[in-house]
Amino acid sequence: MEYEEAKQLIIDELTKKLKSKSKFYFNDLSKILGEKPRVAKKVVNQLVQDGVLEYWSSGSTSMYGLPGTGKQAGAEHED
Repeated sequence: MEYEEAKQLIIDELTKKLKSKSKFYFNDLSKILGEKPRVAKKVVNQLVQDGVLEYWSSGSTSMYGLPGTGKQAGAEHED
């Protein structure tokens, strides 16, 4: 799968699901891409580096989402 195609697929799918959820597990992204975890990890890491996705961790759980979405988005930028 080409990077631009994977990028658009992730953006489209996560945007559709924003009403019900804003953070997604790596396995969710891997299923969206239809790739094996090793291939999906490279794509997801590149999307994070490019600012298309943001990485979020509670310390025990790692998730990904579109930047600026979710309940904590506003609280995380308060000073």
